[in-house]
Amino acid sequence: MPSTTNEKINMKLSALSDQIQTSPILTIAAAINARKAAGETIYNLTVGDFDASIFPIPDALTKATLQAYRDHQTNYPGAFGLPEIRQGVAALLNRTCGLDYQPEDVIIASGSRPVIYAVYRAVVDPGEKVVFPAPSWNNEHYASMLNAESTVVETHPENNFMPSAQELAPHLDDAVLLALCSPQNPTGTVLSDKDLIEICQLILKINASRSEQEKPLYVMFDQVYSMLTFGNTHFSHPLKLCPEIRDYAVFVDGMSKAFAGTGIRVGWATGASHIIEKMVSIIAHVGAWAPKPDQKAVGQFLAMDQAVDDYLTSFRGQLSDRLDGFYDGFQALKEKGHDVDAIAPQAAIYLSAKINIIGKRTVDGKKLETEDDVQQYLMNEARIGVLPFSWFGAPSYGNWFRISVGTCKMEEIPMMMQSLESALDKLH
Repeated sequence: MPSTTNEKINMKLSALSDQIQTSPILTIAAAINARKAAGETIYNLTVGDFDASIFPIPDALTKATLQAYRDHQTNYPGAFGLPEIRQGVAALLNRTCGLDYQPEDVIIASGSRPVIYAVYRAVVDPGEKVVFPAPSWNNEHYASMLNAESTVVETHPENNFMPSAQELAPHLDDAVLLALCSPQNPTGTVLSDKDLIEICQLILKINASRSEQEKPLYVMFDQVYSMLTFGNTHFSHPLKLCPEIRDYAVFVDGMSKAFAGTGIRVGWATGASHIIEKMVSIIAHVGAWAPKPDQKAVGQFLAMDQAVDDYLTSFRGQLSDRLDGFYDGFQALKEKGHDVDAIAPQAAIYLSAKINIIGKRTVDGKKLETEDDVQQYLMNEARIGVLPFSWFGAPSYGNWFRISVGTCKMEEIPMMMQSLESALDKLH
């Protein structure tokens, strides 16, 4: 109950509480949804989620989940994950990536986020250095929660916003963790085999130079979009290209993106056994295991090779069509003289789009001075919600934005592009 006295009370919380921030992505997405609920027409291209009415999870997974609840599979699942889902994940990785995992190499958690947090907790001590490229998703928040030192390496559109070994090398000598994501959120781009091999070789070289008393440089690969690649783009698992990296690496994946299951909190990790063992304890102590019915269902579904392949083929096609629609729309605007551009779709559910209108003025004379001004103008005038790369740690590229296609209908894309063109035409 609220205090009924006038006595001053010390309400101080932890240092973490003072510094931690709510995700601005979730905040803006909630604001857009509130305006939509009030009757406004706004296209929400911000959040990395799916409209389940457009992109439902696989039918076989739905049936298996319902059956697991009917069978009362609702008690504790154990810290490592159920045997059948660990078997299913290992088989999926072996079949799609050409690896040789065993079920005991896999741990299961309630989505990929707890797994990522567990990697940080298992590897990084307060004050130690974590290196990650920008733009990238959420690494600064994980590092902040551990009072680690964040070192951000900005990438560039010329290399599809993916880091190279040469760019990373000056920052890794005293680092303990390198956090990478490929396919990348927010850019929808993929590390080339060449860059990936060179980065792995760089990590091996650095670790060979460290003494036995020094902590190695570890690497976390966030691969949650690995099964969503398009056209000639392909995903290569680092272990396939550089098996020697195994002792220093953890690989994170899950059901959230490849199977449109953002609300199905099932993620997994594989990698160096001495890290994985500690991650299991961390996940267990915070109760971040995946619900048992979902584990049962996912294990059954992943064993259905044909159902998995059929779903992914259809899903990738629908996502690719939407990304291509936006890409073609931006190229058409570019040809008309607008200062916009986009990187051809490669993977994930995102398009990297350049909208270079900082410095221009609206019809009422207001100058767009920041990327946040641009975002608000696009939302209010074009009725489109997008996210600037500066929100992903890349302040030098405030004129680049993430477009997420998980909630849009194909027939809406021409309307959105027409609305964007109209808004751009009004600027001077």
